[in-house]
Amino acid sequence: MNKKVVNVAVGVIVKEDQYFVCKRSDEQHQGGLWEFPGGKVEKNESVEQALVRELAEEIGIEVKSSSHLLTVEHDYGDKAVRLVVHTVADFTGEARGLEGQPSQWVDLEKLQALAFPSANVAIIEALSTKK
Repeated sequence: MNKKVVNVAVGVIVKEDQYFVCKRSDEQHQGGLWEFPGGKVEKNESVEQALVRELAEEIGIEVKSSSHLLTVEHDYGDKAVRLVVHTVADFTGEARGLEGQPSQWVDLEKLQALAFPSANVAIIEALSTKK
């Protein structure tokens, strides 16, 4: 039986060599780990539309433009995800956790030291090789 794959739009928010990350609540899948903000792509929605909507709802920024970084497919066993990751350096507003989630700006070294869901490892590796 094929497992349903959840399509997720992910934003790597960058400002002055810092990356914005949020901590997942303990009740969520992969709870207690850090993540790049984003969310599920809804039916009849493009990845770009989902990214703009999710980043406005979750962290209060308005995306002006983004560029595709990579796509990650990962099977957690209980859930399979396809992360379509975009770099967002052109935005307005001040990024903050609007849903009560802890959030912070970190440099690449600190980013590499944080605990992330395993699907996010490829994102951090991609950012590390870009430097």
